[in-house]
Amino acid sequence: MSRSFEFHARTLSVLTFLSRITGLARDAALSRVFGVGVIADAFSFAFMVPNLFRRLFGEGALSSSFLPVYARLERSDPASSRALVRLVLGRLVIFLAIICLVGEAILLLCWPSADQPPAQLSARLVFILLPYMPMVCCVALMGAVLQVHHRFGPTAAAPIILNLLIVAACIALSPSVMRYIGMAEVDPTLHITVVAASVIVAGLLQCLWSWWALRGLDLRAHEITPVARESFMQVVRQGAPMALGLGVLQINTFVDGLIASYPTLVGATIFGVAYPLAEGSMGSLAFAQRLYEFPLGVFGISIATAIFPQLAREAQNLPAFCASISRAMRLVMFIGLPASAGLIMLRTPLTAAVFQGGDFTSDDTARVATILMAFAPAIWAYSANHVLTRAFYARGETMTPVKISVAMVALNFLLNITLVWTPLGTAGLALSTAFCAIVQMIWMQRLLAVRIGTIITHDVRASWYRTAFITAAMVAALAIAGQFTPVDSNWWTMVWTLAILTAVGGGVVLALAYLMKMPELRWALGRSANSTA
Repeated sequence: MSRSFEFHARTLSVLTFLSRITGLARDAALSRVFGVGVIADAFSFAFMVPNLFRRLFGEGALSSSFLPVYARLERSDPASSRALVRLVLGRLVIFLAIICLVGEAILLLCWPSADQPPAQLSARLVFILLPYMPMVCCVALMGAVLQVHHRFGPTAAAPIILNLLIVAACIALSPSVMRYIGMAEVDPTLHITVVAASVIVAGLLQCLWSWWALRGLDLRAHEITPVARESFMQVVRQGAPMALGLGVLQINTFVDGLIASYPTLVGATIFGVAYPLAEGSMGSLAFAQRLYEFPLGVFGISIATAIFPQLAREAQNLPAFCASISRAMRLVMFIGLPASAGLIMLRTPLTAAVFQGGDFTSDDTARVATILMAFAPAIWAYSANHVLTRAFYARGETMTPVKISVAMVALNFLLNITLVWTPLGTAGLALSTAFCAIVQMIWMQRLLAVRIGTIITHDVRASWYRTAFITAAMVAALAIAGQFTPVDSNWWTMVWTLAILTAVGGGVVLALAYLMKMPELRWALGRSANSTA
């Protein structure tokens, strides 16, 4: 018997939690060794490029267009389904390798001059990191195959390899280690280059890990059948619009990054006018993104990823389809709204506990915490958008999310270039992303309801009201507890403050949800809606 999406969401959440913890360790190492400045800006921008392709093609377009087709073919024609996997993987490698080579060639032709060291460093790091793009996209596609076979673990655990290698590269050549072993300190630009090279090594290991996880499917022995070729064309036709539909948050984040990177990539002025953002803006933005992406990745995207195969199976069963969407909307709000409020309340101790130390100062903590406060209000909306977009795709409707996405990218850009000139500065980029996510969620929900019937039912609204109540109670408890916790810039103090307040806030949410007998608590623990245990 197949397990519920709640069970798979719990499995994904646990493994994603472990990978996100190692991700925070990675960012903690980067922040302490390189701080917030030109080097952090250059690496954050360079790393953002392959990650954009990963989210658009790997986790986004191809996985989402491929998964329903593969799931149907696996039930009706297993041989053709295996052939489809070989066909898609082979073409994906070729396509992305060509993009990678073209990108490398463009970089070489447009290499910055010697009098632009920050831009040169950025170009060098992009050049090194571009080959990571086809590798990580293949990992995501192999993960989609595993999901159809109810194996969510290997792909959710793959980022741990990347995170641990980056941590090792940061620590091994750090000034403190160099002094300890009696060697001269490594030039920071050389050090960050080694860190970038560790990403490529990690990509190779992730590919090998994912391919090993597929070993039981016998992908080598199947001829490319006409059914597989037709299915491949269906995946391609659906993939392009899906890239925009699922990628709007990533595209908006990339646009934010381009605007924040301007001082590092180009200079301190634009058309002779002082640019409103200073060097270090990209690094600060990236560090804040890591923190808000923690609950989003652990819970929101895990729910959307786990529910997608179920939605693909239920697409022709409208009552079951609506019930699954409604349940998912209750669950993302139950997790996302307290997460949004918690991040706002705990932004400073959280930022300090993760990043502060070494070259990352208390002033940098305040800067990143301000940006995090602007990202945080829409955690629930980011999560809901992943669910709603996959609902459209499970129905075979790809263009509606695209149209909404294009509008959101345009709105985000207009807000960006307006808000950066206000006192908000870099935080304006984050606030724009959050606002656009909320607008997108409301818009998509209403359009989907027109097509399939009411999604936000009385039960969903009642669940949201209860979630809002426990969130308000959590905020009140945190405000009161905050009066009794020490406040200063010392790292240990911030860690203890964060631990105490997290326990208080989490305890209030869990206790009230239990006392109110909210089924969402049971679902979050991996039990299905039909479970009474």
